[in-house]
Amino acid sequence: MTFNSPISQYIIFVIISGVLSVLLAIYAYYNKTNFKGMKVFMWSTILSAVYSFAYAFELASESLREIRFWINIEYIGMPFIAPCCLLMVMHYVGLDKFITPKKTWGLFVIPAITLLMVITNDYHHWFYKALYLRPNTPTPMVDVVPGLWYYMHGSYSSGSLFASLFILARSWRKTKSIYRKQMITLAIGISLPVLGSLSYVLGLTPLGMDPVPILMCITSALYLASIFSTSLLTVAPIAREHIFESMRDGVLVLNLENQIMDFNGAATQIIPALTPLAIGQKLDDIWKRGAESGAFSFGVDPSVLHEQELKWIRGGETFYYRIRASNLLKPNGQLAGKTIVMIDVTEHTLLQNKLRHLAEIDGLTSIYNRTSFMEKSRHLLNAAHQTGQPISFILFDIDYFKQINDRYGHSVGDFALQHIVSICQQTLPKDALLGRYGGEEFAIGLPGATLAEAGQAAEQLRKEIAGNPMYSSAKAITITASFGVSQAKTADVPLEALLSEADIALYRSKHYGRNAVHLANAEQAHANEEK
Repeated sequence: MTFNSPISQYIIFVIISGVLSVLLAIYAYYNKTNFKGMKVFMWSTILSAVYSFAYAFELASESLREIRFWINIEYIGMPFIAPCCLLMVMHYVGLDKFITPKKTWGLFVIPAITLLMVITNDYHHWFYKALYLRPNTPTPMVDVVPGLWYYMHGSYSSGSLFASLFILARSWRKTKSIYRKQMITLAIGISLPVLGSLSYVLGLTPLGMDPVPILMCITSALYLASIFSTSLLTVAPIAREHIFESMRDGVLVLNLENQIMDFNGAATQIIPALTPLAIGQKLDDIWKRGAESGAFSFGVDPSVLHEQELKWIRGGETFYYRIRASNLLKPNGQLAGKTIVMIDVTEHTLLQNKLRHLAEIDGLTSIYNRTSFMEKSRHLLNAAHQTGQPISFILFDIDYFKQINDRYGHSVGDFALQHIVSICQQTLPKDALLGRYGGEEFAIGLPGATLAEAGQAAEQLRKEIAGNPMYSSAKAITITASFGVSQAKTADVPLEALLSEADIALYRSKHYGRNAVHLANAEQAHANEEK
């Protein structure tokens, strides 16, 4: 056989096919933890390599005896390839529940019988009725007369491959577009050997040679190209969609370079920028694009593995998400990437906010209750001490409030309290702290105000209350209030002491006729002259 002969060139391509199968087997061995069907894929490529190399040796053989030997070796691999393909596709589309050990071994019963039939063919001739050298050929080539089991084997292998194509076709419509390139690659890889076998059986191949090993060279090249271009069987096989896509939480899968490798449908509802084109892009780019478009206004640091809770305003509605980033590890502990889970906690957070609001806010007047006022006043007092700024407090209560309740009823009394709060909110500065101190008594914290400034603010508020009667059932009810004012003179003065000084000043206002303002450390009273 010369090197330039068609047979020699054919052998070279067959060997290349075997080498590519070996490379795929090595790749699958080191990546078999990424996809349940990767182990089956590894065995499929090993068997393909055995078949290809044995066929190359068959073509290079010099006698019928050598050819028979290498045919026996070919059938160690070839009959088992088709059921391996079927198993791999079933894993790929998520039919794992049908892949039980018993059913898996059942798929290989006929291939095992085929191997036995080939090895023992000289005793029964059920696989080959006859096997002889073709006459008038430049190199020894074999022709066969098929037996009964030859057709059984061919039907079973073709049926397994057609079943694989059928399963892929059924999964086409429900598969995300980013995975359809992978499906096309798998379909081509399965279809080419089927077409090659058909042309071989019909005698349409050059020199009557089996074209399947050559076609397997093409499919192996396609698989390798797809692994690097579409991450075939490595990023996320379609099987994960049955769980991944049904999750209510948004999930992002990142590689070690923080590139987006996958995401589910829930994530696209949260982040509109997640389209098929986002695959392979940096997470920072997607976040930046979303912020610029106004879709969302927060960022996430995937290097932070603890949870973050973020507020999100979208379409006029407020949402809250708990963002959880965690490492994605291989079984050997090696870092493979990260996952980011976005959990919608809007209902829970709104309930917490409502409970917090109920705990802090007075139900009738919608201002701080006494406990919250005291807590926030201490914060203001500490801040004033640290900055050296003055701070003052005002206590006031409604004059003759019991008479309003007794004469007009408690509902009018409640309305009087709300009326007073409304005037306070319109009159006091925006940074003033307003709380219901108890009953008809109110407290005000004025950061940055001296005693004199707080006295002026109290006087202004007193005038507004007296000058704006409350209307109930078309009747005007004049309301007045008495005030006491104190200021923190030293850094160590406690809040309770300041409020006590203001309360003493308030008592003086009531003692001297009500509807008045008195300061805690001065004899002068800012009282209404017209009583």
